[in-house]
Amino acid sequence: MRRALWCLAAAGFVFGVIDLALILTSEFAPDRELSTALGLLIGWGFVGAGLFAWARRPDNRVGMLMTATGFAWFLAGLSLSDIPLLFVIGAAFGSLYFATAIHMLLAAPQGRLQSRSEKRIVGLGYVLTALVVPVLFVFVDPERDMECVDCPENVLYIASSETLVRVVSVAVNFVGLLLVVFVLVSLVLRLLRASAPERRLYAPVYAAGVALMITLIAILVLQSTSVSNEADGVVSTVALVPLALMPYLFLASFVRARMFQTGAVGELIARLGEAPHPGDLRDALAQALGDPSLELVYWLPDDKRFVDAVGAPFDLPSDGSGRAVTKVEQEGECVAAIVYDAMLRDARDHVRAVGAAAALALKNERLDAELRAKVGELRSSRQRMLSIGLEERRRLERDLHDGAQQRLVSMALNLRVARDKLRDEPDAAEGLLEGASHELDAALAELRELARGIHPAVLSDRGLDTALETLASRAPVPVELAALPGERLPEAVELAAYYVVSEALTNVAKYADASHAVVDIGRDNGRLVVAVSDDGVGGADPEQGTGLRGLADRLAVIEGRLEVDSERGRGTKITARIPCG
Repeated sequence: MRRALWCLAAAGFVFGVIDLALILTSEFAPDRELSTALGLLIGWGFVGAGLFAWARRPDNRVGMLMTATGFAWFLAGLSLSDIPLLFVIGAAFGSLYFATAIHMLLAAPQGRLQSRSEKRIVGLGYVLTALVVPVLFVFVDPERDMECVDCPENVLYIASSETLVRVVSVAVNFVGLLLVVFVLVSLVLRLLRASAPERRLYAPVYAAGVALMITLIAILVLQSTSVSNEADGVVSTVALVPLALMPYLFLASFVRARMFQTGAVGELIARLGEAPHPGDLRDALAQALGDPSLELVYWLPDDKRFVDAVGAPFDLPSDGSGRAVTKVEQEGECVAAIVYDAMLRDARDHVRAVGAAAALALKNERLDAELRAKVGELRSSRQRMLSIGLEERRRLERDLHDGAQQRLVSMALNLRVARDKLRDEPDAAEGLLEGASHELDAALAELRELARGIHPAVLSDRGLDTALETLASRAPVPVELAALPGERLPEAVELAAYYVVSEALTNVAKYADASHAVVDIGRDNGRLVVAVSDDGVGGADPEQGTGLRGLADRLAVIEGRLEVDSERGRGTKITARIPCG
């Protein structure tokens, strides 16, 4: 890329020298000195500024379009040559640089046209300047139609058609007038709506573009009327002023931005030394970058997500959203991210420098954001746990009412009837007592099952290993206990791990359609890692239902985390990370 740009720079220099030689040796070119000075000023200005922008942002077409405008200007300069072929090429394509300049103005700052109407306008501009006007030269007599007595002959000239030339010229001028008015309105609206970074970089170029469009309107109006050629020439010369200023204003904006950036880091360090209050850091960075829309987000390594200053989850903007992201790292660890106007993408090094200067303060603010995020999660988890607790109590009430309570009521009735029949019908009384005994056994079994669901006694008596072995033996699918703690853990940790395995195996039995499950428990960096995987259908969603969500809330209370990996068709793996000291 660098070699190609140097080749283009050399080609632009040679093209300019050729234009200079052709104009100085021309016998009919008016104001040779002015023409050569303006020609080199405009042509080399656009080529140089365009290559500079192209080298900085190869993915942005603004630099390429500026370079193309410079070469199109040199192409138009051939119309002042005494050589007939070069004269016709320059005259036929003499308006092409207007199309490339309009394309460049509308494509800035992202480097691409934003709307379908802009694409149509630019496409129509290229059709007029690169197709209609050159084809029209087949019928153009320079002396008659261009009022150029000393001009070279038109080597493309085939037949004379003064009416056709006049009609097409008027039509081209009218359509061109509409295009220029559209571009003028678009540029004015962009100036009014531009963000601070965009206005700082492109406002001078937009302003020069507005001035150019106004002079183009004047030129097109004059060409469509019977005004003298002198007035047309004066306005055309005036139009060259904003055109010539465009590339230099663009470069000046870059220089100004660089000067602004040079002192920004020092000012930022001075402000950071004053121990900024919460929220002041964002304001300091926004002032250092000149972007009031700047946002600071913080990376939570445990949760592997970004949050804003109040701890709310934050999704980084995608490409094409008009926002750019630069991550701030300290000692190889991501601390935060700066989200800013995409217009500052060219100043990415400056953004990194600002981020590096504020890295320590960002790390401190990340701790505050992480604390707020955890407080928010705990508050939400507490609300959900309360709701789940109420639902569990209602379920327990229903189970007792519909199960053990009904059996006990039935048993009481049978005992009363048996008592009445004990003397007169001993055999019938014996049958009733036998039935009551079965009901009592069933009620006791249901009560034990309910008690086990509330708190498994085997967990308290014999520990997590035995409790999990019991769970595995009762599971409807084969369960492999790959690794177990082998030691007693804090009661809250054992209870949380037990319920993770219990709920995971329940989901395997109900939804996974699996033939095998594996339970693996180990320690990692002060946490108990509980993993339950199966070979089922996958597709588990923690947001659907209350089982996994309840587990996540239960773990959040003790600062644990639940991860669900369940790609459809590849089974499910549920991993819980529980702090255990």
